[in-house]
Amino acid sequence: MIDMGNPGGPGGPGGRAGRSPSHPPSIDLGELENYVAFHLRVAQDTAFRVFARMSGERDLKPGRFTALMVIARNPGIGQVALGQAIARDKSSVTPLIQDLLRLGLIERRGSVEDRRRVELYLTAAGEQHLERLRRFAGEHDAKLNAIVGEKRDEFVELLKKIANEID
Repeated sequence: MIDMGNPGGPGGPGGRAGRSPSHPPSIDLGELENYVAFHLRVAQDTAFRVFARMSGERDLKPGRFTALMVIARNPGIGQVALGQAIARDKSSVTPLIQDLLRLGLIERRGSVEDRRRVELYLTAAGEQHLERLRRFAGEHDAKLNAIVGEKRDEFVELLKKIANEID
């Protein structure tokens, strides 16, 4: 489990293994303690924070790795399709794309087939950056797999079910 107030983390110095999302003992989370959505958010926030720390990128933003991966696998993808693929609405995918453009990791090109359409492609710097992040993602995912253990496939299917059926 997570210990937000403990830099050593769970199992580290002062870790409190066995507790649910950590909080100082005097804080009563009430019903939150039993909400799946609360635990999903805490787990996602913690997983992202650890991934950012592993990568050494203090300014790493959520969605950057995912967007780069999807653009790499789907050269020429449009902004709307990218947003749908990474479960982001226009209000959050637009700043993400602007960030990637500013960093020189992607480029926009007009579609040859439809002048109104803008296509997204990785730059050479984007490809290098993605490869670097992929190494950290592999290590990070191995840690998550170790935590989830034998129930990994079932866990992933449950997460997909939540994503697909909650609307």
